Amino acid sequence: MESSIFWALLLTILPGTELRFGLPLIVLWSLEKGVSYWPFFFLVILVNILVIPIVFFFLEFFHHHLMEWRVYHRTIGRFVERKKKTAEKVEEKIYNLGYLALALFVAIPFTGTGAYTGTLIAWILGLSKKKSFVAISLGVLASGLITLFATLLTLGLFG
Repeated sequence: MESSIFWALLLTILPGTELRFGLPLIVLWSLEKGVSYWPFFFLVILVNILVIPIVFFFLEFFHHHLMEWRVYHRTIGRFVERKKKTAEKVEEKIYNLGYLALALFVAIPFTGTGAYTGTLIAWILGLSKKKSFVAISLGVLASGLITLFATLLTLGLFG
């Protein structure tokens, strides 16, 4: 596997960077190699979507136990507490728009609005995992399309 693909996929699975960093890197690589970026686009989307069940699993089975560790509590515990405020804002919109609000939140291609945060918000609010998975996945796809088109516009290849 080429190192650029490895780094793009690694950035895609890391919280904070996710596909917003991984996708432009893999698009640049594919354009340099003269290959279609579409298979790699779908690969990045799939990898980012796979984060959702992993985060749900972690939060369900490990988070509470790890909160007993001081280092975890001071870092991840504080992060979760900060995200509870974000969850409250999204919760208001969920009552109005349903799971579409969660999808739209994840679709915004900014750091802190991706699959990790969307899954964390769904977990904090006690939302259905299946419905949340679908909503977050649609948000990831929309965010991927926005990021792809922004990357292509930036590179002057669109239009």
